[in-house]
Amino acid sequence: MLTLPAFEQAAHKVREVTQETKLIESPHFSEIAGNRVFFKPENMQRTGAYKVRGAYYKISTLSDDERKRGLITASAGNHAQGVAYAAQRYGVPATIVMPATTPYIKVERTKALGAEVVLAGDVYDEAYARALELAEERGLTFVHPFNDLGVATGQGTIAMEIVQELPLVDYILVPIGGGGLATGVSTLAKLLNPHIKVIGVEPAGAACMKASLEAGHVVKLPHVSTIADGTAVQEPGDKIFPYLQQNLDGIITVEDEELIVAFLDMVENHKMIVENSGLLTVAALRHLDFTGKKVVSILSGGNMDVITMSSVVQHGLIQRDRIFTVSVLLPDRPGELVNVAQVIAESKGNVVRLDHNQFVTTNRNAAVELRVTIEAFGTAHKQQIVEALEAKGFRPRLIQAHL
Repeated sequence: MLTLPAFEQAAHKVREVTQETKLIESPHFSEIAGNRVFFKPENMQRTGAYKVRGAYYKISTLSDDERKRGLITASAGNHAQGVAYAAQRYGVPATIVMPATTPYIKVERTKALGAEVVLAGDVYDEAYARALELAEERGLTFVHPFNDLGVATGQGTIAMEIVQELPLVDYILVPIGGGGLATGVSTLAKLLNPHIKVIGVEPAGAACMKASLEAGHVVKLPHVSTIADGTAVQEPGDKIFPYLQQNLDGIITVEDEELIVAFLDMVENHKMIVENSGLLTVAALRHLDFTGKKVVSILSGGNMDVITMSSVVQHGLIQRDRIFTVSVLLPDRPGELVNVAQVIAESKGNVVRLDHNQFVTTNRNAAVELRVTIEAFGTAHKQQIVEALEAKGFRPRLIQAHL
């Protein structure tokens, strides 16, 4: 049970299905965090996430009969692809129950690996309940995404690779949903070097592990709400919880808005797509209360559909004042729009959208409303543009930007 020999066996086994994810040092995030920051890019795995490790190792430990009966699991996406891929390698059927809210790309990629996909419920816990029903009805072998010591052992192989590449690592930041990854990583890290600190990172809207550690027992949240769909879990695993109590050195919670900023930072500075759950450890870098340490952030996955990506980018640009909207009231006469545009141009702003409403008041000679969405370099530049408009007497009013 989560012993060093078991981890060594798992590390050897998972090499059959994983590719190397060498650490990436980040000068940008090192400067932000005041520490030497490295990323473990599990978003670059064959299935787009670390989950293939635990799924493949667990399935390798099953008997031939257990595998031939067929496999089933519940997953918000990444474990689904891990089980589907492992089942394909072993030539056995797999059924995956996923929340109806699962991003399209995760559903399609799971189907492409030959698995039967069943959509049920809005969150993981509801999909899990349906998966248990189907397992009973069809006599299938259930492969739990996190509450399983074999799965956790497979996930923990990440820690072995980190220590082999960076022996003097001080801190490892690990995302937490149900706790399987954190269990494997923290347990093996302590076995290899008791001085390594492992900190779990949860979305604030689904912080079931934080609540459980504070209570001293597994706690089920009444509901969860987060854009980090891969970690939107109401209740952590009871089988792995004692290991987390013993080996986890702390919990950081992250708001959804921080994940949006982290996504833009990763794209702009590392040209990498990391899904919201994988960005938890990136956002957590701004919360660290120490400096001068070697810190590894595990990027757990990169399976983000294009629509979600587009939404995150738009919200991120608005949040960082790269895009903003002002409303000005103008007399309804020729040339007024040109005057506003000229002020913006002289301030090096770029107009990306115009909305001209002549019917904001019944007295069109008094005023029409002009809403201008503007691209800026950031907060200081945004303020410069607004002040330039004010200086010309336009009395701009900042309103919620929409692209």
